[in-house]
Amino acid sequence: MNVLLTGATGFLGYRTLERLSNNPLVDKIIATGRNIKPTHFIEHKKVDYQLGNLTDFHFVKHLVSQADLIIHAAALSSPWGRYNDFESANVQTQKNLIIAAQDAGIKRYIYISSPSIYFDATDRLNIRETDSLPKKFINFYAATKWQAEKELMQSQLPYIILRPRALIGRGDTVIMPRMIHAFREGKLKIIGNGNNLVDLTSVANMTQAIERSLLVDETGLNQSYNITNGEPVRLWESIEQVLNLLGYQFIPKKVPFTVVNMVAKWMEWKSKMTNFKEPVLTVYGVGTLARSFTMDITKARTLLDYKPEVTTEEAMKEFAAWYVDTL
Repeated sequence: MNVLLTGATGFLGYRTLERLSNNPLVDKIIATGRNIKPTHFIEHKKVDYQLGNLTDFHFVKHLVSQADLIIHAAALSSPWGRYNDFESANVQTQKNLIIAAQDAGIKRYIYISSPSIYFDATDRLNIRETDSLPKKFINFYAATKWQAEKELMQSQLPYIILRPRALIGRGDTVIMPRMIHAFREGKLKIIGNGNNLVDLTSVANMTQAIERSLLVDETGLNQSYNITNGEPVRLWESIEQVLNLLGYQFIPKKVPFTVVNMVAKWMEWKSKMTNFKEPVLTVYGVGTLARSFTMDITKARTLLDYKPEVTTEEAMKEFAAWYVDTL
């Protein structure tokens, strides 16, 4: 099979390329992104990098014409920004790929969505795919990811939607690096009581879920799936563990959630009234650090035969070793 992988130059895309290039059923991977970092590049006879912008329909049509299946992992993922930018990156690109896929007779379309569509700034435990969504999404990212999901569900293409929670492991340039940067700046403080329970997901486990999605039979098609490690952890204990692995000592200081959340709301208001620059604190960012948020993965275990292989502790150690090597 020939697979088109968007977002192939990012964290998840790079690790997905590694896994699929070793799958004997995959003949070729058309790997697309905007630019390639040396740390997120692989050289393999099956991998054909074709860089460009997915808002360009002619470019998209050319990519899709070479594939049997699509894995769409590219996205504008940020807690802040202008709606038009998110709509262009997350919805228009989805529409372009769907139209091209329909014309080309694509056999299966795997979309990497986000559990941010569930987030409402409250504690939520064991969220199922069928649970109700917030009346108003927490930010434009969540809103446009849901819109992109709906576009795919209404397309008549055979699809699978994956919603991975907080990817960690080798290649992570977002979640743990942000915590490390805040620690080094002396700004890392526990928001709330520090006991919030969360799901994390080894990127290796997520690539397994993607691989399962390529091969699962019809009973698993046209479904949405939560993907996590299936072992909720105390967020701040995990952050401290990563810092310890890097040789740092985290002496935690706590700040009240209500105070930080109020400051975040003020910063967001100020940004909207001025230059729209991303504020230091956002309501979404504060909420993810202070609220419990776990998801039920029974459906993925049952229909996708998803079996987490890498524990959260192993993923953190993998990240720490990689991070030290990149310094």
